[in-house]
Parts: sequence; C-alpha cells; structure tokens
Amino acid sequence: MKQSRRGIFTGTAQVAAAAAGGALLAAQAAQAQTPQTRLEKRSPYPPPSPAPAKPSMYSSAVAYGNMVFLSGVGAHFPGTIEEHTKHVIAELEQNLILAGSSLQKVLKINVYLNDLKDYDAMNAVYRTYDWGDVAPVRTTVSPAAGIPGNSLIEIDMIAYI
Repeated sequence: MKQSRRGIFTGTAQVAAAAAGGALLAAQAAQAQTPQTRLEKRSPYPPPSPAPAKPSMYSSAVAYGNMVFLSGVGAHFPGTIEEHTKHVIAELEQNLILAGSSLQKVLKINVYLNDLKDYDAMNAVYRTYDWGDVAPVRTTVSPAAGIPGNSLIEIDMIAYI
C-alpha cells in the first residue's frame, strides 16, 4: 500500500513530536531530582545513634532507588528446618517493613539449605506466606561448605519499596 507524501509527513511529524515530548519529560525529571530522589546507595533504616566510628563489614540492607537488597539471614539456634524457616522469614519480613517494603514486594529470593533433604519441609513453611499476586523468582541451593553458624537455612532477598 502506497502512502501519500502528506501521510508520510504527518507520520514523521508525530514521531518527532513524540520524541521531543519524551526529551522534555526526561529533562524535567532530571531537574526535579532532589538529593532524596537521586539514585544512590543508602541504608533504608534510620542511622544508629551514636553512629559507629567505623562502618561494619556488611550491611543488613542497602537501598538503591526504590530497590532494597537484604543480606542473608540464618537461624542460629537448635531447631528443625521448619522452625528455622519461620524464624528467618519473620526476621526478613521485619527488615522489609523497616525499609518501607513487604513480602508482597519481594522480587528475588535466594535460599541456601544446609541439607537438600530439607527442601520439601522448607517449602511447606515457605508456601504459608503471602508473596503477593506474582510470586518472587527463587533459587535454592545447598552450599558445599554448609551455612555459617550451624543454621539449617539462610535466605536473602531483593524487593522494591
């Protein structure tokens, strides 16, 4: 189907106008950024009081934009895989809430099991939580060297705020 010169011009003008509008919106967004909205690595939690003289080796959570990354949490007490799984997810949920997020906003989960024989029992507990309408993606592995602190499970998460 042939297109008239006028149709070509109209289509080209619409594309140019859309591109100009997109550039204008991007420029306005860049100008509207404040120190709070600029993308930077930060702690999502209130600063400790008094502030430590030297930062620790790792953070329990780091936010970047509207993303929050939670470090691995284990259960360092005697117990079953079910008890450890409940404890770990409860602690991670509290960390998400402190960061302004929730289990329903989790995007990615890494589960580390001390023994893969615990997979089904861990999943039975895991399924009892509300992960939202779209379940997070998940990887489950059993590290060859085990999990530090004799925990049966360790979990880390990535969520949005």
